[in-house]
Amino acid sequence: MQSKSRTPEQQTTASRRNILRPGRLHYGWYVPYLFVLPGLLLYVLWMLYPMFYQFYISFFDWKIMPGQVSEFVGLANYERALADSKFWLALGNTVRYTAVTVVGQMLIGLTIAILVHRVVVGKRVFRAIYYLPVVTSWVVVSFLFQYIFNSGRAGLINYLLLDVLHLISEPISWVQRPETAWIIIYSLGIWKGVGWAMIIYLAALQGIPREIYEAAAIDGADLWRQLRHITLPLIQRTSLFVLVALVIGGFQVFISVFLITGGGPLGRTEVSLSYMYNQSFNKLQFGYGAALSYILALIIVVVSFLQMRVFRGPEVEY
Repeated sequence: MQSKSRTPEQQTTASRRNILRPGRLHYGWYVPYLFVLPGLLLYVLWMLYPMFYQFYISFFDWKIMPGQVSEFVGLANYERALADSKFWLALGNTVRYTAVTVVGQMLIGLTIAILVHRVVVGKRVFRAIYYLPVVTSWVVVSFLFQYIFNSGRAGLINYLLLDVLHLISEPISWVQRPETAWIIIYSLGIWKGVGWAMIIYLAALQGIPREIYEAAAIDGADLWRQLRHITLPLIQRTSLFVLVALVIGGFQVFISVFLITGGGPLGRTEVSLSYMYNQSFNKLQFGYGAALSYILALIIVVVSFLQMRVFRGPEVEY
């Protein structure tokens, strides 16, 4: 008896079953792991190994010069950090920077997102314009703000205040004084991150059905009541995500401080990472710098956990 001829679709299905049959060499149980292995090796090599090695050297008075021997000091580096007033000053500066920039980025980012969401024509253009600072190099924008807030007449801000608006009688030394230096750092931090917060909020706003606002408008709710009773509750989870992400980013501030003020004057604008960098690479105290990094990492983990526990509310469905 002759076998019935198979259609092309049946032949394709049969060939797929043969290829995907368990026990075949090319599709064994280990094949997915072969695809994961290269990325996993890179992650272990460039992330896990340095992290554990850094934890290891935090228990030593680590030496890198030839002929010097690293001495095991136990928890001495951590005890030194807890008693180091300069570290706590840097940590306090980091907390203040985080508080100012996070609030500024969230409020301005949400405001811009609401305005862009209501734009009918050119929405993509506005999104690109506001998001441009996010993808710009920190080094480039740090030098840009350093030029804008130059202490002489060449600085743009001093030129506007002195020669255009005549609000001051002499140029302001922005970087030489801690109070004015922090204005530069705060401004840069907020300007750099507003676009990211705007994009996240805009995505959340676009997910809210328009019918909800139409029903609220019919019931007599104005724009403020719609924002308070509809928009903010429905983007609560998004706000929590933005808050946690921005707080983590705020604690990691380094490049702007390092390039604009260098931690000066007299360490008054020092932040945790810049102080850690100075201890490790300028004073060659790598063990102490490693201990500082793990203390900072522990603080970030605790703060993020508390944020999620405190600000997490009931999930609102629509």
